[in-house]
Amino acid sequence: MVKGVIKMRMKLDYILSQYTDKEKFDQTDIKIKAWLYLGLYQLMYLDSIPDHAAINETVELAKKNLGEKVGDFVNAVLRAYQRNPEVKYPDDTVLRIAYEHSYPPELIAKWIELWGEEDTEYLALFYNENPRLHIRVNTTATTRDKLIQYFTKRDIPVTPSPVSKVTILTDAADEVLEDVAFSEGYFSIQDTSSTLIVDLLDPQPEENILDLFAAPGGKCTYIAEKMANTGEVVAVDKIPNKMKLLKQAADRLQLTNIKQVVTDAFRYGPVAPAYDRVLADVPCSGWGVFGRKADLRWQANKNIDELVKLQEKALDYAANFVRPGGILVYSTCTLNPAENEEQIKKFLKRNPKFTLVNAKEILPSDFVVEGMFKTLPFKHDMDGAFAAKMRKSR
Repeated sequence: MVKGVIKMRMKLDYILSQYTDKEKFDQTDIKIKAWLYLGLYQLMYLDSIPDHAAINETVELAKKNLGEKVGDFVNAVLRAYQRNPEVKYPDDTVLRIAYEHSYPPELIAKWIELWGEEDTEYLALFYNENPRLHIRVNTTATTRDKLIQYFTKRDIPVTPSPVSKVTILTDAADEVLEDVAFSEGYFSIQDTSSTLIVDLLDPQPEENILDLFAAPGGKCTYIAEKMANTGEVVAVDKIPNKMKLLKQAADRLQLTNIKQVVTDAFRYGPVAPAYDRVLADVPCSGWGVFGRKADLRWQANKNIDELVKLQEKALDYAANFVRPGGILVYSTCTLNPAENEEQIKKFLKRNPKFTLVNAKEILPSDFVVEGMFKTLPFKHDMDGAFAAKMRKSR
């Protein structure tokens, strides 16, 4: 519920301001607002809890934690909404979508500029739904058919992905994650969009591959699996706690071909064209994963210019490690063209030794725009992601 409140904060704020004095509400202590958010969220989104129970429980907890007066205030506001839940949103398109679906107005304005009103609203709606769990089969341990049979015998509803041959989809997240097959390494949790990025990289057995910005390791472990646990994947990242997660995942999946290097990607060396394939999965604004990361939408339009500069630097640095004839894949989990297509076009101008490899050679054409991989969440039913594959001349 807390995750839902964080995600829907702007909508909750807007609605609550309709049932109070707006100026006073804006100045209300956040501790009081928190109880109003929790109560209103239950009334709006948790059908399993009767309205009277949601209000009574919230009011009692507010009284217990903040006093009788605050509890009475929370009770009055929530009951006012219960009596008349009809809310009028602004006529302005940007503000209507922002308040109705809970996004920063400046982000909605940017999306409308890029994709138009209709697609912006579809995207905003999609991210507010509960995403399905994407299960990636560990093909070094089992097959997708066998894992589907395993779940079916346990009455866990699953379906094969129509896009990825190693992915299974389910709404039964708790049952899947609690199953012993997870702890024994038969599968991982990874969105199909990320799986397709590794498919585009197309790692082969016995190769020498570099994964910059590797933690927490979803793509890295899939690379290792596709290499049939042979060759070597060098995983570089500077965040020790996230690298521990990568090690735990590799151990759970019984992958022995991953070498971890805990350091800043820009300090990794020696800088030499020694790798068959290099993945630069760079830091980004995260516009593609708002459905899974509740707080990200409130930060996602900040420091874009700095991110673009960092990505440009990362792409140029990663290129130094690609052997002649080797492959470089640049990827993000954003939909922002400035971080995606525009980065690739600029890179290819700066680096004439690299040419774009059409993603259609590996992936279905429905995911390919101008030769590059791109997902649109509400269209493809997965996270938003981008990747471009480039080959270095011999």
